[in-house]
Amino acid sequence: MFSILLQAILPHHLLSRIMLRFLRLRWFWLKNLQIRLFIDRFKIDMSQVRHPDITSFEHFNAFFVRAMRADARPIYQPDNSRSYCSPVDGTVSCFGLINKAKLIQAKGIDYSLTELVGTRDDIIEQFRDGCFATIYLSPCDYHRVHMPAAGRLKSMTCVPGRLFSVSDRFVRNLSNLFNRNERVVCLFDTDHGCVALVLVGAIFVGCMDTVWHGTVTPPHRSSIQHVEYNPDDAPYLNKGDEMGRFNMGSTVIVLWSAQDMQWNDDFIVGESVQMGNNIAYRKESNMERYGCESEISKNYSEY
Repeated sequence: MFSILLQAILPHHLLSRIMLRFLRLRWFWLKNLQIRLFIDRFKIDMSQVRHPDITSFEHFNAFFVRAMRADARPIYQPDNSRSYCSPVDGTVSCFGLINKAKLIQAKGIDYSLTELVGTRDDIIEQFRDGCFATIYLSPCDYHRVHMPAAGRLKSMTCVPGRLFSVSDRFVRNLSNLFNRNERVVCLFDTDHGCVALVLVGAIFVGCMDTVWHGTVTPPHRSSIQHVEYNPDDAPYLNKGDEMGRFNMGSTVIVLWSAQDMQWNDDFIVGESVQMGNNIAYRKESNMERYGCESEISKNYSEY
C-alpha cells in the first residue's frame, strides 16, 4: 500500500517536532483561526468544554487537550470496586484475552505482549494470560487519558519506536504496528490485580504527558527507559482521575492481569465509547488471579 510505503520513509520524529511547534504558536489571529477551522471541520461540541471561549486558549495545542465539564463525562461508579470505565473517548478497535502473551491487532494479525511492554519480565508475567482492550482516538476526540479504576503507580516504561499512523487502515494492514511505534507503559496496582495503560504514539503524536512526570516524550529516546516508584510516595489516582494526555490523536491499550473480565454489552468493536462509560467488570464469583487459576472468559477479539 502506497501510504504505508510513504510513511516508512518519512522522518517521523522530525515531522512530529515541527507539528508540535506549529500547534503551539501563540499568534492570536493564527491560533484562533486554527481552532475555528478545527471546530467546523470536526463538529466539536463546545458546550461540553470547560472553557468554551476559544480566545482563552494560549495556542491550538491547549485547545486540542481541552478539559471537559465534569457533567459532560460522568464516571460510572457502581456500589462495588470491580467495574472498569473507559479511560478515553474513542473507537473500540479490539478487546479480549491475551492468549499466550499474544494480543490481537486486527482480524488475522496479532502481536507480542513482550515487545509491547519493552521486554520487562515483571510486567509480562502480570499480563501473560490476562485481558486487553484497544481504543483509537481520532483527532476530533477528547485527548486526556483517565484511570479506568483506582490504583497506585508502580512503574513507567518508555519504549522508543517509529510514529506510524494508527488509523484503521494501518491497523489492518501493517503488522506489529503498536510494537513499531513509540509508547509509554504505565503500570498500576489496583484492588483487583494490576492494570496497565499503554499510550501509543503516532504520526504527528510525538508528545505524550503524564500527570506525575509532565512531558514524557519528547525527548525521543534510543533505548528503553524504566522507572520504578516507591509505594510509600508513588501517586495514587482515583477512578476517573486524569493520568495523561496526547498532543494529537493516537491509541490507548489497556491491560488487565484479571482473566475473568465480563465485558459490557455496549462495548463493541467499531463503536464509539466515551471516557467514564462502563466497559467491563470482574466477576464477583471468581477469586483473585493471585493464588488460584480463574475461569477464562470468552475471547471477544474474534470478530
